[in-house]
Amino acid sequence: MKFMADGGNNTEEEAAIAMKLTETGGSEDEEEEPALPVNLLEHHGGSCSEEADGGLGGWAAAGASTLSVHHDHAPPPLSATAEDVPGARMRKPSGRYILAAHRADEKDGLCREISHAPKPKVTYRVAGWVCLEGCPSVDGGHPVHVEVLTHDGARVGGGVLVAEPGKWAEIKGAFRVDEHPRRAEVYVHGPPAGVDIKVMDLRVCAVDKIARLRHLRKKTDKVRKRDVVLKFNRRSEEDGADAEAAAAAVNGASIRVLQVENSFPIGACISKSSIQNPAFVDFFTKHFDLAVLENELKWYYTEAVQGQVSYADADELIAFCDRHKKPVRGHCIFWAVENSVQPWVRALNADQLRAAVESRLRGLVSRYVGRFPHYEVNNEMLHGAFFRQRLGDDIDAHMFRETAAIDPAPALFVNDYNVESANDPNATPDKYVALVTDLQRRGAAVGGIGVQGHVTHPVGDVICDALDKLAATELPVWITELDVSAADEAVRADDLEVMLREAFAHPAVEGIMLWGFMQGHMWRSHGQLVNADGTLSQAGNRFVGLRQEWTSHARGTVDANGHFKFRGFHGKYVVELAAGAGGKQVRRAFDVHKGDEPLVVDMNL
Repeated sequence: MKFMADGGNNTEEEAAIAMKLTETGGSEDEEEEPALPVNLLEHHGGSCSEEADGGLGGWAAAGASTLSVHHDHAPPPLSATAEDVPGARMRKPSGRYILAAHRADEKDGLCREISHAPKPKVTYRVAGWVCLEGCPSVDGGHPVHVEVLTHDGARVGGGVLVAEPGKWAEIKGAFRVDEHPRRAEVYVHGPPAGVDIKVMDLRVCAVDKIARLRHLRKKTDKVRKRDVVLKFNRRSEEDGADAEAAAAAVNGASIRVLQVENSFPIGACISKSSIQNPAFVDFFTKHFDLAVLENELKWYYTEAVQGQVSYADADELIAFCDRHKKPVRGHCIFWAVENSVQPWVRALNADQLRAAVESRLRGLVSRYVGRFPHYEVNNEMLHGAFFRQRLGDDIDAHMFRETAAIDPAPALFVNDYNVESANDPNATPDKYVALVTDLQRRGAAVGGIGVQGHVTHPVGDVICDALDKLAATELPVWITELDVSAADEAVRADDLEVMLREAFAHPAVEGIMLWGFMQGHMWRSHGQLVNADGTLSQAGNRFVGLRQEWTSHARGTVDANGHFKFRGFHGKYVVELAAGAGGKQVRRAFDVHKGDEPLVVDMNL
């Protein structure tokens, strides 16, 4: 990004936004109230009316349930994140809802045809309010699913939440279709038999990407940038010049400011095979700040056979990172999901397993003391309980406590998937926060929250809502395993941009790791930034463009007061004052840290 002195705005980022706004007939500075987005569930000009179907508005029973219309005179308030859904006026909940009663099965519920067929490759947002009745309060509530199905019964997306009986809760989700469906419908179900479902104001709307982009740009500017004043002084002890003379000496001098490092790190996973590929190494070393080993540090890799421990491949990768001055995150000491635990470990009895756990802790953590800034201690505890089921409820916290005792330096992370997508009842943000809280109560020094980010058709405000809830822990959040999968290159690039911009704009997020970036060296297909032949995909070009956009450079002249002002991203900088200012060329380094007030940096000549 190019900055002009004194706040000029001729930047690549602004040009890109201006181009997108021009294409859609908008203006970045428009203040007029936007229109409500088109709800694909509403009937426009059709024959169906609420009167014609008993006031159900197109809703039909699914399974054994019966439907009726009611009104809640105390509807739920707008959600706290409503203001973070730009581009549309937010409707207050109407209070009118459909009740699905007499449900005999989890699959019973209600459904409604989408009146306007969704367009291929467009991301749609699903949102509304649900409430459960007819059941006692249960710890953790019951899952409610809103699924979007096509004419052939294929599920193309939707959302899920865990609802507490008697309380209205907002449900969010997303979907996308690859081809024109003959018909599509929304289908609400999930709680146990006998539990009634209330549905209020369910909406299906296309995501307004331009409005979201405008919103994130402003948010990013506030969260990741700071005003800077470079103040040029001549050292009085050297030549006795006063401040006025010092200013005069540099007045009008040409100056250039270069950002050499952004304080927001972005890294990628590497493997033994990937670093043998020159194109992989070239892109990695040029565009990423740190690394994580894809598999080579996992227990099933370092000790596939009991007693035969080898860290040779891990050491080779760490040495590679040392040569290229890339820090390495520790992934992972244990893995809670049973099918990711090697067979010999699964065959142990409780005493043998506890001994093996202690041996793994001592062997791995002691070997790499001081090497890793982060450790993911027990991977995916929301989706697995292998150790907890065999060794008791305290074992997860024990792993954290013992890791910290052996190596107190690294921040110890939890790490899990689907938390950001609103599509998994096992991985809601609330459940993740509860997991962290329980670990802390047991004495675990949890130092960060890992959100993996294996996403499909991401929606910005859904991601932001999850990050907001995790931020309440006051722990740093990292996107630890980001990848997006879409066969269509343009769609993949857009999805990647959604995730990167949402993470970069959120104040709780402190870094991003990509789970691969090159075709042939990735866990998911259709996710590459770099093709097998070394060329960049559209996603790769988008990624490089964003990294450039998030780098501040400025040039101009020093003003009459001996000052040079610019606004830049947090990070490390070098300033160059051209020859002729006092008869010499000046080069100085300085850092821009987070802060609300302008940063004044004394540049003593």
